[in-house]
Amino acid sequence: MTTLTASRAWSALQEHHAEVKDVHLRELFARDSERGTRFAVEAAGLYADFSKQRVTSRTLELLFSLAAERSLGARIDSMFKGERINLTEDRAVLHVALRAPAGRTIAVDGTNVVPQVHEVLGRMSAFADQVRTGGWKGFTGKRIKNVVNVGIGGSDLGPVMAYEALRHFTPRELTFRFVSNVDSTDLAEATADLDPAETLFIIASKTFTTQETMMNASSARAWCLSKLKDPAAVAKHFVAVSTNEAEVKKFGIDPANMFGFWDWVGGRYSMDSAIGLSTMLALGPQGFRDLLAGFHAMDEHFRSTPFERNLPVLMGLIGVWNSDFLGASTVAVLPYDQYLKRFPAYLQQLTMESNGKRVTLGGLDVQVGTGAIYWGEPGTNGQHSFYQLIHQGTRLVPCDFIGFAKALNPLGNHHDVLMANLFAQGEALAFGKPPEQVRAEKVPEQLVPHKTFPGNRPSTTILADTLDPKTLGALVALYEHAVYTQSVIWDINAFDQWGVELGKVLAKRIGAELEPAEPKLEHDSSTNALIKRYRSRR
Repeated sequence: MTTLTASRAWSALQEHHAEVKDVHLRELFARDSERGTRFAVEAAGLYADFSKQRVTSRTLELLFSLAAERSLGARIDSMFKGERINLTEDRAVLHVALRAPAGRTIAVDGTNVVPQVHEVLGRMSAFADQVRTGGWKGFTGKRIKNVVNVGIGGSDLGPVMAYEALRHFTPRELTFRFVSNVDSTDLAEATADLDPAETLFIIASKTFTTQETMMNASSARAWCLSKLKDPAAVAKHFVAVSTNEAEVKKFGIDPANMFGFWDWVGGRYSMDSAIGLSTMLALGPQGFRDLLAGFHAMDEHFRSTPFERNLPVLMGLIGVWNSDFLGASTVAVLPYDQYLKRFPAYLQQLTMESNGKRVTLGGLDVQVGTGAIYWGEPGTNGQHSFYQLIHQGTRLVPCDFIGFAKALNPLGNHHDVLMANLFAQGEALAFGKPPEQVRAEKVPEQLVPHKTFPGNRPSTTILADTLDPKTLGALVALYEHAVYTQSVIWDINAFDQWGVELGKVLAKRIGAELEPAEPKLEHDSSTNALIKRYRSRR
């Protein structure tokens, strides 16, 4: 395949950018009275308005040509067919199989994996029903009232985001906590007001060897046994999401209460696998299946819809345009719903661990920017914080606004005010306030530059009726597939994460050097000095 920057479509996009780079969104809307609806697409319960992005119909045509040159359609098919598209780890990438309905066929090495998925879902459902109805009792016979998920990365970010996002649908007689950081404060605060006799821990680690997770798991075990005393209690208060039966059993967990998944499930794509056990406990089996249905609806849309109406493809390609032609290095995700307060943090791993790569699939240096920095806060909180920079700063920050037509907690006109702010921010970013308009308001001339808003700041607005399990599934899948779309364009592997390894290796080495006895230090002068200072003051 021709390198990206040498491709015909890329050259055409560069020429096009030179022609339109100074065209303002005000002009684009003035030229086309139907732009607000022509650049909107609806699928899987989501309505996405791309009209405030700095693109024209010609921009999109060229981006679709680029996608065709990069064989995006064939690459999408390869993923859904179970081919080993994760080349550096020689693995299939089949999170789409986790939400495929029973009866579908998705094969890995000739074996249909969908029945395996539904077997695990069935076991998860039976277990969740037991806990939620009180059938599962703790070691002393007390009912479980608290669930603590212990994991890190994809074993934490997805479950905690889903719980917070769908908390409206969860039973309040159950308390859910999430522990990930190896900092002891995380576990201490999560358990400070809990009774071990009423607490169930979910230890989520595929290998059951992840350092942070297993340290927290061991400390949770000690906390539990400090009251319950008998090691046999572990089997009634701990379950595992893992594939390492030997280590699970050694820990004291009954292998019957071990829920597995497969090497074709990447960590940041795993929230709808057994990693979502805490989500199922919170929502119930039917709520979890509704979540999977939302994922699947977006999967089918992505797999079968022409690029011109394909939500993830459009989002991904416009992201490439913003990054590599308009020079934007970040994306602000701005959900106007408090329940989505953890959604930007979840997307940080999904997007930046996936596409934060500097070499192509063939090991060559990439020639363009990859992997935008994702960040954000919910609702009007951000307006009183960082929106100043987005509106009047020197950096271009494309924004994704997310809102819902119906409030889950109606209270007076709160929701109307919230949504008025969402719509207003998109309008203000796009059109701004030119100097002549400021002067028309009789503003003193010396203040005109300060009260001018340049506008031309791109944004996408995503609307849905209600934030429910099915909608959340579709929303997450939208971003998953947009990430894959971008990785295909950039010719990078969205499914490995070698960049997290070096720090782990060095941390293990340094950990042994923090002991009081002073071994010879052979790091750089800065690291040596920091270790010595820590030793002297610990």
